Amino acid sequence: MSLCLASGALLVKIASTAFTLAWTHSIEKIRWEEEWRVDAGSLVLQEARIRGSGAGMDPPEGARLENGVWHYQVTRRLARLDLAHSPYTAGYTLCLDGHCRPLAEYFGNLPAITTVTLSPCD
Repeated sequence: MSLCLASGALLVKIASTAFTLAWTHSIEKIRWEEEWRVDAGSLVLQEARIRGSGAGMDPPEGARLENGVWHYQVTRRLARLDLAHSPYTAGYTLCLDGHCRPLAEYFGNLPAITTVTLSPCD
């Protein structure tokens, strides 16, 4: 299995089964990070990290604070993940094997406002 990124007619296949998705909260300007893996035809969220709290982004019960970052375990299985791409908020970052770059860069040229879908693929 691999990770596929799609937006309109654009498709990018990434030969990886583990990735980190990161973004900055549009109101609080606080970074979020999520650890995902591709497993049995699903995207599986395993852990999340929040570098602060506020505006509906409080860490859940059981979260632990380490060096100013809230860590918590979560398991969520999705067939796909739809992300909004817009000039009005900071874009998403995709990290693979410790190397991070803006999600939009994987496409080269995205429309100003679009949806990017992450999904497992063969």
